[in-house]
Amino acid sequence: MRIVTRRVHRAFKFRFYPTAEQAHLLNRTFGCVRKVYNLALEARTTAWHQRRERVNYNATSAMLTGWKKTEDLAYLNEVSCVPLQQALRHLQGAFTAFFDKRAGYPRFKSKRKSRASAEFTPSAFRWNDGQLILAKMAEPLDIVWSRPLPEGPAPSTVTVSRDAAGRWWVSLLCQDTITPLPASGNVVGIDAGLHHLVTLSSGEKVANPRHERSDRDRLARAQRELARKDKGSANRAKARVRVARIHARIADRRRDTLHKLSTRLVRENQTLVIEDLAVRNMVKNHSLARAISDAGWRELRSMLEYKADWYGRELVVIDRWHPSSKTCSACGAIAEKMPLNVRSWTCPCEAAHDRDENAARNILAAGLAVTACGAGVRPQRDSSRTGRSAAKQETRG
Repeated sequence: MRIVTRRVHRAFKFRFYPTAEQAHLLNRTFGCVRKVYNLALEARTTAWHQRRERVNYNATSAMLTGWKKTEDLAYLNEVSCVPLQQALRHLQGAFTAFFDKRAGYPRFKSKRKSRASAEFTPSAFRWNDGQLILAKMAEPLDIVWSRPLPEGPAPSTVTVSRDAAGRWWVSLLCQDTITPLPASGNVVGIDAGLHHLVTLSSGEKVANPRHERSDRDRLARAQRELARKDKGSANRAKARVRVARIHARIADRRRDTLHKLSTRLVRENQTLVIEDLAVRNMVKNHSLARAISDAGWRELRSMLEYKADWYGRELVVIDRWHPSSKTCSACGAIAEKMPLNVRSWTCPCEAAHDRDENAARNILAAGLAVTACGAGVRPQRDSSRTGRSAAKQETRG
C-alpha cells in the first residue's frame, strides 16, 4: 500500500535569550512596528471618513517612505524595514477579513495590551547551520532548540515576540512532511464538560485539571500586591510581571494538556464527533464563565481540526442544538427537562444513564448519521409548546 505524504507549512516555536544589545534593538523594532501599523490604520480610516477613499497596501507603503523622511519619524530608519512592511501587509489582511465579514474593524495596537512581535522574511535574516542572525544584528540568537527542525530549505518566515511575562520567543515557519496515520476502524463521540474535561462514547472520562483554579490563590495574592503599587513605579512593573508569569504558567499547562489529549484522540480514532459549542455565548453566563474559559473547549476543537486534517482523520461537528444530554440513547425518547444538577437519570424504558456518557453516545450516533447519509441533526421545532427548538441544556446557568 502506497503511503501518501503531505507537504505543509508548520511553525516551530522556541524560546531564546537575547543579549542586552539584541533586546534593545528588538524592543525598538516592536515599537516601530506598532507605530507604523497605527499610522497606516489612522490614514486609511481618515481617508474613508473624509473622502470615501479606500487606501490599499501600495499606498500605505508609499506613505511609509514619506514618514521615514520626516524629522519626527526618522527613528524608523534605525530598524529593519522588513518588519515595518510586514506590519502593513498584516493591516491589509485585517481589512480584507473585515470586508469579507470574517472579522471586526481593525483596532489600534496598544503598548501594554497588544502582542509585541515582528515578522522577518528571508531578506531580513541569515540562516546557516542552525544559527539565526536577524537584520542589523552581529550575533546569532541564543535559541533553546527543544526539538529538531525538519530537514529541507531554510525557514520562509521568522517571527520574534515577547510575551507579558518577559519571555522571548522565535517562531520559524518551515515546510514539513506529514505522514498520515494508518487507517483505524475506531469511532468516538466526544462530550465536553466541566466536571470532566471530555467524556467519550466508550465510557472513558478525562478529568478536568482546572489549572486556573489550582493557581487562583497564588494569582489573587499577586494581583493584590500589584494593586498596592504606585502607578508608574519600578515596583509596579515588577509586580505586573509576576502576575503575567502566573497567567503564563496557567496557559502553558492548559495548552500542554489539550495537546496531549487531542493527539491521543486523533491517533486512536478514525472518526471523531464533537458538538458545535457556542463558547462565546456560553461565557456570558457569569456563574460558569471562568470554568468554561479554563476548560479551553475552543482551543481543543481547533487542535482536533488541524490534527485530523494532517493525519487523515475525519472530524464531524454536529449542530449545537442537538439535545444530546436529554435524549435516551437506548430508545430515543427526549426528556422534557434536564437541569445541570441531574448527573444521572432513568428513562421510562428503564434504561439508566450517566448524563455525560449518554450525551457522548448520542453525539456519536448523530455524527455517524451525518457521515452515512448526510442526515441533519437539528431537532424539529415543536410549535405546540414553545415554538422554539430545544436549546442545549449545558449553556444554562
